[in-house]
Amino acid sequence: MNEVGKVIHYYSGIGVAVVKLSKKLKVGEKVQFKGTTTDFEQEVASMEIDKKKIQEAKVGQEVGLKVADRVREGDAIYK
Repeated sequence: MNEVGKVIHYYSGIGVAVVKLSKKLKVGEKVQFKGTTTDFEQEVASMEIDKKKIQEAKVGQEVGLKVADRVREGDAIYK
């Protein structure tokens, strides 16, 4: 598994993680969130930049991902 980014913020009310990407990411790919107390897999169902839905994000972009469970700042994302 390769690291694709890190969680830089989490909105608990709407279940969205803001992720800074170190690799490309596409809607439909399976990812794993891993941290001290976080460890779950999910498919990327929706991804947004500035409240606009996107299908693919590039290296260095900060994207909002709808997440199935709570994540924390600093958690890593792998695919």
